[in-house]
Amino acid sequence: MLVLLPPSESKTGRSRGKALDLPSLSYPALTDHRQRVLDALAATSVRSDAHEVLGVSPNLVEEVARNTRLTTAPAPPAAEVYSGVLYDALDLGDLTPGQRRRANTWLVVVSALFGAVHPGDRIPPYRLSMAVNLPGVGPLAGHWRDALDTELTAAAGTGLVVDCRSSTYVAAWTPRGDLTQRWVQVRVPGATHMAKHTRGLVARHLLGVDREPRTPAALARALEPAFDVTLHEPSGRGRPWVIDTTVR
Repeated sequence: MLVLLPPSESKTGRSRGKALDLPSLSYPALTDHRQRVLDALAATSVRSDAHEVLGVSPNLVEEVARNTRLTTAPAPPAAEVYSGVLYDALDLGDLTPGQRRRANTWLVVVSALFGAVHPGDRIPPYRLSMAVNLPGVGPLAGHWRDALDTELTAAAGTGLVVDCRSSTYVAAWTPRGDLTQRWVQVRVPGATHMAKHTRGLVARHLLGVDREPRTPAALARALEPAFDVTLHEPSGRGRPWVIDTTVR
């Protein structure tokens, strides 16, 4: 099973530690794609119009400047780097050994800079959205699409793909072929804040289930002890199952 998560806008770094080692990250076949984005992001971030190109507030001067030091900055585990509402609910710092093993296999953060990483991958904090058209690379969703299709399709195998991403990151990879029959989007009614919080709780809950769910119906049953769920069949060919989820 893969549980797909979006990155957070806010990210937490360290003042000391080893620097980024691209070939050591999960999915090493993405290394060339990662290097291209890394180089282009550094070049863009020294421009006078960097905040406009990156779609961020002009006040985020230090966060943009940090993009120029990504190869030398300390690189903590992604579990520490990503923060905010979803990751507070997920609480990766408080897992049992068994949950941690599952997290480092099942949880995949789809990233504009790194393509896809697991919680144990060591990465520096950065500022980059999948919605950016990055000079020298182009629209980032398009840059990653084929590469992620190869890697994540193989990683999913015969398991479910539980999709907790926002639409911006869904654009970078959507399951195709037979895998669409095992693709389930987690939909949360209500405000964005609550949606992020609930998706974090869903991911956390799945790390503790007794048995890995292998079908959309089994996923719904696995969530029922903690959530009110309604499972919807795909609306058309190539479309995902949808599970409406609210916290009890």
